[in-house]
Amino acid sequence: MDPGMDPGMDPAGALPALERELRAALADDERRQREGEAKLRALRQGVPDYDQFREIVLASHLKPLEKKDRLGQRRNVLWNPCAAPGKAAPGHTVEIPQVKETPQELDHMPRTAAEFHGDWRRCFKSGTEKYQFLLELGGEALGRIFQVDVGFGLLGEFLTVLAENICPGDRAAVLQILQSLAGTKRFGLNVALLSQAEKESRQDLFRKLQSRDCQAAGQPGSPANCEAGREAHPMETHLEKETEEERTVVELMKCYQVS
Repeated sequence: MDPGMDPGMDPAGALPALERELRAALADDERRQREGEAKLRALRQGVPDYDQFREIVLASHLKPLEKKDRLGQRRNVLWNPCAAPGKAAPGHTVEIPQVKETPQELDHMPRTAAEFHGDWRRCFKSGTEKYQFLLELGGEALGRIFQVDVGFGLLGEFLTVLAENICPGDRAAVLQILQSLAGTKRFGLNVALLSQAEKESRQDLFRKLQSRDCQAAGQPGSPANCEAGREAHPMETHLEKETEEERTVVELMKCYQVS
């Protein structure tokens, strides 16, 4: 046994975990390098508008077809056996493996950007599911996952999902998410690369954060409704919290370049 190894650590169990972390880190580095090269290539090509620039970067993982991949080769697959002649052989049944589709099937929360990308694309289809996923992770975990950078296109998706699904009672949680994302590296560049639709979602989100509905959520109830012997929640504490949240909204509007 290695003298520097913890006696309580199982070497056989530690290796698979380290291997997964290494693969995830390598995949994340490869994605960032690939997207960076695509951005430079798009700039050299002088793309006329942002939409084409965005498409080039988002498609950076695609590879051109090789000769062996070309279409038009003869296939012995019977796509519609019902329309085939009577003597034709019946088509083969192809079983398609089931892929995780619901958030409940996640066996663990993502710890790296690569794991997050996989879960975000594969397991969550609706905006509501993605919104609940972001809230469940929370701002602290998101800031830790994306400490290097959020990744091209994701910031705009986050703003759109938050704007379309925010509830008044979630105001504090959403503000924490926005704060953590604003602290990631290259955040200013990601804000500058938002599409027009994503900029509109950004405006809508902060408009909702400033609305009276959001500000009124979570106000303390009447002391008369409190149980006997229990001290009512002091109004001063609530006002301090509300003032702090308002100050946070104003600071975030500057970070996210909201006019």
